[in-house]
Amino acid sequence: MPNTADLLSTLLAFPTISANANEALIRWCAARIGDAGGRIHIMAGAAPGKFNLLASFGPDTGSGIVLSGHSDVVPVAGQAWSTDPFILTDRNGKLYGRGSSDMKGFLAACLSAATRADKGKLLRPLHLAFSYDEEIGCVGVRDLLDRLAEEKFQAEGCVIGEPTEQKVARGHKGKLAGCICCFGLPAHSANPALGCNAISLAADMVREAETMQAHLAMSGPRDDAYPYPSTSVHVGTIKGGSALNIVPEYCEMQFEIRNVAGDEPRELVETLREQAAHITARRGKGRVEIGITNEYPGLDTKEEDLFARKILAAAGTQSCKIGFGTEGGLFSQRLQMPVVICGPGSIDRAHKPDEYVTQDELDACDMFLDRVIAGLSS
Repeated sequence: MPNTADLLSTLLAFPTISANANEALIRWCAARIGDAGGRIHIMAGAAPGKFNLLASFGPDTGSGIVLSGHSDVVPVAGQAWSTDPFILTDRNGKLYGRGSSDMKGFLAACLSAATRADKGKLLRPLHLAFSYDEEIGCVGVRDLLDRLAEEKFQAEGCVIGEPTEQKVARGHKGKLAGCICCFGLPAHSANPALGCNAISLAADMVREAETMQAHLAMSGPRDDAYPYPSTSVHVGTIKGGSALNIVPEYCEMQFEIRNVAGDEPRELVETLREQAAHITARRGKGRVEIGITNEYPGLDTKEEDLFARKILAAAGTQSCKIGFGTEGGLFSQRLQMPVVICGPGSIDRAHKPDEYVTQDELDACDMFLDRVIAGLSS
């Protein structure tokens, strides 16, 4: 019976950066689950080589529990790793590798727990759901959830094992990502009045985004359970211009809105569009287009929810809300079930060189999942 660290070592060796296929990892997991007596459904995704996996143990019917995680990881290019990111390296109980915290440690713990469990005693089903392309906007899980919704899938609730240091997170903000595209008029820089500077338009829109965030922080909805308690409006990239002596014709910015409950991100986008129209009207030249490229809902499971209380008792830790997004809001919205986030590792180590999870954290997750699964037998 392989332990969780051994399983993690194998999972890390699959370089499932979101740009790559995840098929080999999914089929390897399916084989392990099949050996453990699970019923397996591999579902092809929208892109070649991309797959979701749903596996079930115990009865075919009944209100069971879903343990869920994503199989993809963020890139390592340009990062200064001291170890090979796709080979697990153990240094004094710290297990280094890309995805060790986010979130192959939890996938390994799920496989390990399913192997250990006495499936003959299960009175309600245990489901494992592994998705693809979470890191680029919770893309792949939507295919899985659409399929489950069509099949009238039901469960008592879902635990998503993102790295929370084994705390039970009941909520996270929603996210909307988009592009602010600024179109000017080219001219020689010696006579800028003949043109319209697209970078200058973009600078105006950056100020509008900052003004909006300041207004939301001052008078918008707040949730003090979050590290940043208000809705944030963030410009992350900007590209524009072709040469120093040309008035730039085009500039684009990628932006995101991470909203607390009570703020509607699409309404905030409409406000940005209105401000863009005022800016271009004052100038009498140029235009600004704002498009939405990705969005997913927030999660807000109530503290008094029975499922949340059960998972909190099994974890033996405290509840919280987290600042980063997960697939939890989509599970909750599309399948109408309570969802909590609880897993080994720390998000503060994720997406960085020398990402790691500790052996102690994996051991704690093993004990947590054993208690969760034992609850399906009573």
